[in-house]
Amino acid sequence: MNPVLVDVPTVIETERLELRMPQPGDGRAVNTAIKNSLSELQPWLGFAQSNPSPDDTEANTREAYAKFLTRESLRYLIFLKRTNEFVGSTGFHNIDWSVPKFEIGYWIDTRMSGNGYMGEAVGKLNDFALNELGGKRVEIRCESTNDKSRAIPERLGYDLEGILRNEDLSVDGERLTDTCVYGKISEG
Repeated sequence: MNPVLVDVPTVIETERLELRMPQPGDGRAVNTAIKNSLSELQPWLGFAQSNPSPDDTEANTREAYAKFLTRESLRYLIFLKRTNEFVGSTGFHNIDWSVPKFEIGYWIDTRMSGNGYMGEAVGKLNDFALNELGGKRVEIRCESTNDKSRAIPERLGYDLEGILRNEDLSVDGERLTDTCVYGKISEG
């Protein structure tokens, strides 16, 4: 089946959050969150290695919009339902529609951390992948020393399937890193 034919909602809601497909114009809110969170994001994420301009972030957001439409990746921006404040970003990347399997990535605006928002959003995406998209496998990968990122799959009951030693370079290219691979599989 052609992935473009897969119906995927542009908005997914949780009790407190609205996860929605990126839209042209969302770059400003995303850029502000990156700037406010740069010191926490820099050790882990390539896009945070420099302070991106609003135009760079807007371009990236529009590219994510296009990839959502083609089902190459499915990024969702997270907003508080009550106030429409931007919380962070999550979504599916490294999708293999033939299995189907999905990898979930995420980051949060530092000002929003500690409220359980990311666990709520990732938990909803996990359930959506397995129950609505017919996923057979959902993965979360993160650097072994990223304790905050590791806490999400551990809290959500993922299995730590392994740690790939010397598997990648740190985002600054200075050292080799180990990657934790967490997984959940379909019960059916």
